Amino acid sequence: MSSSVVHLNATFTPSSSSSYLPRAIPTRPITPRRRYPSLNRLCRLISVSCTYAEANTAESFASAPIDVVADVRTERIVVLGGNGFVGSAICKAAVSRGFEVVSMSRSVQLITVCLKVNNHDRSGQPSYSDSWVDQVTWIAGTPLFFSVRLKINFNRLWVFTFQFSWDVFYANWDDVLVGATAVVSTIGGFGNEEQMKRINGEANVLAVDAAKEYGVPKFILISVHDYNLPSFLLSSGYFTGKRKAEAEVLSKYPNSGVVLRPGFIYGKRKVDGFEIPLDLVGEPLEKFLSASENFTKPLSSLPASDLLLAPPISVGDVALAVVNAVTDDDFFGVFTIEQIKEAAAKVRV
Repeated sequence: MSSSVVHLNATFTPSSSSSYLPRAIPTRPITPRRRYPSLNRLCRLISVSCTYAEANTAESFASAPIDVVADVRTERIVVLGGNGFVGSAICKAAVSRGFEVVSMSRSVQLITVCLKVNNHDRSGQPSYSDSWVDQVTWIAGTPLFFSVRLKINFNRLWVFTFQFSWDVFYANWDDVLVGATAVVSTIGGFGNEEQMKRINGEANVLAVDAAKEYGVPKFILISVHDYNLPSFLLSSGYFTGKRKAEAEVLSKYPNSGVVLRPGFIYGKRKVDGFEIPLDLVGEPLEKFLSASENFTKPLSSLPASDLLLAPPISVGDVALAVVNAVTDDDFFGVFTIEQIKEAAAKVRV
């Protein structure tokens, strides 16, 4: 019986214009982009040549190259709050998967007064350096509401630093949303009741509406676990703002919107040049609660029990769950802590 040998050679040619280039701001909104087919993921040109020969014989002929052109795309995601603890982890994970990443964060203005005035405008880029940081496009938003904090530095003669941080920002969406395949919002924070409603609610609603208007096919919101709290505690500005944002995502994106509800998120958090190792507490606590789940489960029905029993989750798992949400079109809806970990495990494998 004779056998055959087939040699297959393939060449891979990437698209020549994969990098994101800054765009001039147009005077009118750009027509929303249509969603690409769900199976189309990478835009590439593939050339295949095949040769065939009988066993124990030399190659007899070579076929002409077959050019296969796939009308597909790479992922381009916009991360709102990308310079924060969770946002930066998402940016890092997305860059490592080959995504094009744009981060938009609330701008910060520093004015230092010491004999003269110096203005330092931070564009939303993290203060620390890392290899992935330079692969992200960093954009700062424009303020709608702002708070003021005063810091006095006595290391030198009477140096006053005024820091303005914006509760809700306005964005030139033409700069960031055109061509985006997903928007990820990590916007959130604490303050008085009105501030929490604006930060957790209004800012996210504005972002959802803008993404929908520009035809972005998917919106992913980092929300929060409710900890089984009684209703009078869930009526605070923090939770009502979060739930308002969730409702907007699920309303505007019923078949592609993603709401992640993590609990306490741990990892190495960098604040003002210092690294806070939250994982020293979060990781062993997560393992302990997972191991004792069978014993603590009967207590889960008690009001506010999850303040103690809800397992922490690593910031890396949240970031990988976002990556899964971006790439998996069947992944949409509201996801609990355990479901977030399962989604992260799929990407990790």
